[in-house]
Order: sequence, then C-alpha cells, then structure tokens
Amino acid sequence: MPTTETEEHKALRQAVSALGKRHGRTYDREQLWSEAAKLGYLGVNLPEEYGGGGGGISELSIVLEELGAAGCPLLMMVVSPAICGTVIARFGTEAQKQTWLPALADGTRTMAFGITEPDAGSNSHRITTTARKDGTDWLLTGRKVFISGVDLADATLIVGRTEDSRTGRLKPCLFIVPREAQGFTRRRIDMELQASEKQFELTLDDVRLPADALVGDEDAGLLQLFAGLNPERIMTAAFAIGMGRFALARAIEYARDRTVWDAPIGAHQAIAHPLAQAHIDLELARLMMQKAAYLYDTGDDVGAGEAANMAKYAAGEACVRAVDQSVHTLGGNGLTREFGLASLITAARVARIAPVSREMILNYVSHQTLGLPKSY
Repeated sequence: MPTTETEEHKALRQAVSALGKRHGRTYDREQLWSEAAKLGYLGVNLPEEYGGGGGGISELSIVLEELGAAGCPLLMMVVSPAICGTVIARFGTEAQKQTWLPALADGTRTMAFGITEPDAGSNSHRITTTARKDGTDWLLTGRKVFISGVDLADATLIVGRTEDSRTGRLKPCLFIVPREAQGFTRRRIDMELQASEKQFELTLDDVRLPADALVGDEDAGLLQLFAGLNPERIMTAAFAIGMGRFALARAIEYARDRTVWDAPIGAHQAIAHPLAQAHIDLELARLMMQKAAYLYDTGDDVGAGEAANMAKYAAGEACVRAVDQSVHTLGGNGLTREFGLASLITAARVARIAPVSREMILNYVSHQTLGLPKSY
C-alpha cells in the first residue's frame, strides 16, 4: 500500500477542509449535507455509473475526517454511503442499484442501518430479528436499538436472520425496509449525548416486504454483512480521528496564546508533551485506518477486517485521550460553551463503544490474529 497520500487525496483533503471551515462548529446539518452532496463528496465511494465518484472507502474516510477536524462531522456518512451504499453496490440487484445509489450519492435520499439489538448488541450470531417467507413475500419481526438517523432516512437496511434450508440454522440477511412500512415503528431514545442525529429503538411487527427487499443472496450470510461492517469500522475511525484533531487544534491554539508568568503555557513541557503525544497517537491511528481502507478497496476482505478493527480501536483510544488532554489544557475554559470542547467529552466515548466495543475488538484480535482460545 502507498505510504504517503497521493496528490489527488491531498487535494480532496484541502477541498473538504475548506468546506468544513466555512460551516464550522455551529453548522446546520442539512445545509452541510446538501452542499457536500452537490460537490460530490457524499458519493465519492460509489460507482460512477450510478452517479458516484468511483472512489472507495479511502476517499470517503478523508471526507469524514476533514469535516470532523473542522468541527462539523456528518455521522450519517458512516451509515448511508459507507455501509448501505457499499452493500447495495456490491450485492444489490440492478433495480436496487438504480433506485438507491444515485440518490445516496446526490444526497436526496438517505438510508439508516439496523443491526444492534437490546439483548444481542452487535453479535450477529445472537440476533433475534427473523425473516420468514410468506409466499413470495418476507415477514420481518424483531427489535433494534441505538439506530442512528431513522427519522431522517427514507429506509433502513435491517439485519435479520433466515433459516438455512440446508442446515436449519439461522443466518444473517439484509432487507431494505421503507420508513412508511406497515408494522415498522420507532421510538426516540432520550440521550444525554448532544448530536444532530438522534437514536431510536425500532420495532418490526410482521413487516411485510416484497421479495426484492432482500439485498443479495439469502445464503451469502456473513459475507454480505461484513461488506458493510468493515467500512463502518473504518469510517468510525475517521470520525474519531477528525474529532480528536479538532479538539487538539483548539488546545494548541490556546496553549500558544494563553500567557501565565510572562510565557505562553505551551512553552511548558507539562502542557506541550501531552499534546505532542496526542498528536502522535492520532497520526498512528490514521495510518492504520488508511491501511484498512486500502485493503478493503483492493478487495482483501479478510485483511481489511483485521485492520479495520485495529483502526477503530486505535482511533477511539486516541480520540478520547486527545479530547481529555485538550479540555485539561484549557482548564475551566475547556468546560465553557465558547470553546466547544466540553460536549466532546461525551461524544469521544462513542468511538470506544460503537459500533463495537473496545473489548470485543480485543476479543477479535486475540482470537483471529493471535490464535488464542475463546473464553466463551
């Protein structure tokens, strides 16, 4: 993989950074989404023949990181073009591609993603949402929780399970569920986390779907699921790195300007060294994120799975440390609305928790990479 960014990637960073700085921390989500779509950034990873930019997750992660570094991350980029757009582009029927990809690329339609459940979390082997055949239709029943942006989305890509006709075992399958589908209801979860995108609990009560609501092959199972989950982890890493960079930039500016005892506080190593460490951690996390994106874009799903998990872990840890140190650098000012850092204390922890916890990533690495036995 390339060890330095291409000129095209550098130019993309600069252009997106300029867009983000025009909107800033007090951005209007709908306005920014619309402008990013018009400039081709939302669909940069989608195929050109369906209105996208013909790039990959590498390019889309740059967009999200730079918007985050400007203080205006678009969380639905993790979901709509990255997860749903990728899955449909790889496994959808021609009709599904024609219906969804151009609209996802130009921002006129969005799609949410529903996998997490109250009891199973993100463990696809424990999902209880089931789909059963009724003639040519599907009937989908179950519950989902902590699903982002359902109120904004035209449909939700739901992960259910169907019975394998050969083994009788349940396997994951993906269904496009329109927002207005009968039996598909949502309840907003009251979160203390301040974000433009709200969280919802979903109930699916015998939601009837036509045969063409199924994305891909009902026997493909985990292959299709992880085609969406690997980009999700990479994009979460981009989200975290961008947030960490934003916080760090505010702290660096403050440390340069804030003078105590005739010297800027940034001249003191007790202030400067932790900020330098935070910068190093973010840069290292970005390298792993770039590796994961490169592996995914070149078709190495297995290698991308390992790297994506590591990138998400590293970025989440780096983000939390960067935000914490940035707030600490500003002291009391770090908790004021004026500097815009206090709300990131809570938001930064999202990258540790979602879409998969740091402990589950450590499980993955210890089992899959190190070959250690499972405790469960």
